[in-house]
Amino acid sequence: MGLELRQQMKLSQQLVMTPQLQQAIKLLQLSRLELLDVVQQELLENPLLDEKAEEAFEDTAERDGKDAFEAAAEPERPAQGDEAVERDIARDADWENYLGEFSSSSRQALMRESEVPEEGMAYDARLSVKPSLESHLEWQIRLSDFSPRDVAISEVVIGNLDSHGYLQASSEEIAAMAGASTAQVEAVVRRIQRLDPVGVAARDPRECLLVQIEVLGYDDPILIELVSEHLEDLEKGRFKPVARKFRLTMDQLKEYLDLLQTLDPMPGSSYGGGEPQYVSPDVYVYEYDGDFVIVLNEEGLPRLQLNSFYMDGLLAKNSKDKEYVQEKMRSAVWLMKSLFQRQRTLYKVVESIVRFQDGFFRRGVTALKPLILKDIADDIEMHESTISRITTSKYVATPHGVFELKFFFNSALEMDDGSQVGSESVKALIKQLISGEDPRHPLSDEKIADHLKDTLKVNIARRTVAKYRTALGVRSSSKRKQVF
Repeated sequence: MGLELRQQMKLSQQLVMTPQLQQAIKLLQLSRLELLDVVQQELLENPLLDEKAEEAFEDTAERDGKDAFEAAAEPERPAQGDEAVERDIARDADWENYLGEFSSSSRQALMRESEVPEEGMAYDARLSVKPSLESHLEWQIRLSDFSPRDVAISEVVIGNLDSHGYLQASSEEIAAMAGASTAQVEAVVRRIQRLDPVGVAARDPRECLLVQIEVLGYDDPILIELVSEHLEDLEKGRFKPVARKFRLTMDQLKEYLDLLQTLDPMPGSSYGGGEPQYVSPDVYVYEYDGDFVIVLNEEGLPRLQLNSFYMDGLLAKNSKDKEYVQEKMRSAVWLMKSLFQRQRTLYKVVESIVRFQDGFFRRGVTALKPLILKDIADDIEMHESTISRITTSKYVATPHGVFELKFFFNSALEMDDGSQVGSESVKALIKQLISGEDPRHPLSDEKIADHLKDTLKVNIARRTVAKYRTALGVRSSSKRKQVF
């Protein structure tokens, strides 16, 4: 059979994602704070996009010249200054129809506006920087009588501290980096250990606690030996052998333990460099007259419109200018449609979750039912991938706290009557049982499983209880046991 070149025509279909579709999918999975950054960036880059003033948005007379999409994307809401209209809405509102609207936030805006403003506060009272462990130590060193050589050594020592305040380099390594002798390094480390917080720059917990005992003036030899020789025994609960060695009663040993608990084995933790992560809920769910009202959080999200000044560029005779304006207009319109679609999808998903998890919103986590993405997808007639994207990094404020939307999707456990219960509900019950147990006789995983089987008729194995307990960050019964 010979080799040859041949032309052939073939007709096929394939799915090609346009840049606009990729943008719409990306907007679905963005968190609220990330979405605000994207919109602000688009406002900077696209001259045809403009942020609508709040007064213009509330003026219904300006809606007459808009197309059908803008009228649907921006439903009317009452002016915030008209208190009579607000009172009429509060008295005569049809909450059944209200659930069909997803962009109403004027009531929450009014509540926020009634809060105490920050204008009367000093600037430095509103904005402050949390001091780090390094800066706190350097500040003390420069106020002390450290020599220039000691200051240079201390900078190397501080640079080798971890987040808990422990020194991660040996004296020889620090001496090599600072160009000093080991004796000089040890002297500087000893002085740093007695700065605030006391015990910082220690090599291990024993050294850290011994430094604190010395600074506090505790000279009891039994206390010093407990820390230097038997710290691991105390940590693992081996109290009786320790009490026999020192000829102490259990009450006397407890006094030493109470004293040790006043010390701080991780002195640098309070100066951790990690900043707290704040969550801004995307949706609020309120209970009103036995029903649940869903309100999307639109605070800070700009109201977009096309810039009429640049719209005149469509009539430009220059083909390049006209093409540029048309491209930017298509991009602006598509962004507005994508934002509208994102908000509409988010509202429909939350509305479906509220229907499926009605027991949770009324009674709490213990009433959480099994739920999977396919249930929501079938309910609102969307694809599972869309549900997965829209529930990523989204948070909802409920009467029982703020939860991620992924929290409402959990696996099922079979019950004796054939029904099912959600795994998150079982986790909440396990946590409730452990919180109410006797500390001297904690419940084992097997006892917890038996209790769930007897009282709730849940078919659950001991290893499943152990898995849920580990996921909750709860230690085993042997480590939870308290002797005193």
